[in-house]
Amino acid sequence: MRSMGCSAAGGCASGSCNRMNVFDWFAGMPLSFNEQYNVVEVSFKNGSRKGFYRNAQNLDLYKGTLVVVEAAQGYDVGEVSLKGELVKIQMKKKKVSERDDTIRNILRIANEEDVQLLQSMRSKENETMVRARAIARSMNLEMKIGDVEYQGDGKKVTIYYTADGRVDFRELVKVYAREFKVKIEMRQIGARQETARIGGMGTCGRELCCSTWLSDFKSVTTQAVRYQNLAINTDKLSGQCGRLKCCLNYELDTYNDALKSFPKNADKIETEEGVALLRKTEILKKQMVYEYEHNPGAFIKLDVEDVKELLWMNKGGKKPKSLVDFAIVEEIIADESKHEDLVGQVSLSALEDKDRKKKKGKKKGHQHKQKQTPKPHQNKKQ
Repeated sequence: MRSMGCSAAGGCASGSCNRMNVFDWFAGMPLSFNEQYNVVEVSFKNGSRKGFYRNAQNLDLYKGTLVVVEAAQGYDVGEVSLKGELVKIQMKKKKVSERDDTIRNILRIANEEDVQLLQSMRSKENETMVRARAIARSMNLEMKIGDVEYQGDGKKVTIYYTADGRVDFRELVKVYAREFKVKIEMRQIGARQETARIGGMGTCGRELCCSTWLSDFKSVTTQAVRYQNLAINTDKLSGQCGRLKCCLNYELDTYNDALKSFPKNADKIETEEGVALLRKTEILKKQMVYEYEHNPGAFIKLDVEDVKELLWMNKGGKKPKSLVDFAIVEEIIADESKHEDLVGQVSLSALEDKDRKKKKGKKKGHQHKQKQTPKPHQNKKQ
């Protein structure tokens, strides 16, 4: 369903209208070649679930059209999220064949009754989820119900849950069927898939990648943390799903390529002044920080190429005089806050102080004039 007040026809980038959306570059081209492909992508429940359906009746569809599609039992109501040649690319990405018999048909364009029924089903989902959680808790089942989705005709409800192990929910399904009086389908998902369905905001201030654009969830290990020299802090490295953040893999290849230029067995360098130990590696800057054993706290920053040369000297039995001769000298950046503003911008506090001084000066001048003005002489009584 489309959000109230949204004029982007379900294609806005906020994620609240249609998550996991694909931008259709050919949408504004009338009678283009992409109109001839009869398979369209349909999204359900604001993009939390998508599927491919065949437009066998050659209906006049466009992005954002609500359509009634075939289901295993009954029918469902969804929104057209993509059509044309781009659907072929999505089907190839999802490994769905065009000749697959499992591709169901689009029955018709949804009418007002279909939309009202769908809205009534969506309004019942939150109440159903709360009740389903209470029933599962009363039966002492080790599972967490994350989301509930009603079919468009209201004849089936899919309950999504997460669990660490296998759960015997045969008796639970019977209780749900008596309670909700519909066909029950239990579907187990992972913690990342659950977070993708629910959505939310990340620590970066943006919407979660898994609920907006990330379609495949690659495993994230602690090696990705070590390769990037990040502090092992579970609170900062864990996402809302409780697992390591997916974004830890985004720059991992860049770090791995940069690490290839770093020397191995560079934990210590022998000099005439003493042994220097490796304390820090700045991978992207290609710098290594050392510290003498006899002088802790005095860090010396070296370039990777210089470290390779020093290790080569140690391997040949030679010792450099000091690492200070090879240290990187960093430029001292002056404090620009002490300089005058060359752009001509003036802070608000400076203007307020200036106005305050003007008012104070005017007040003093007015008082001084009053003192100098002679009083008129009163006529003495004769």
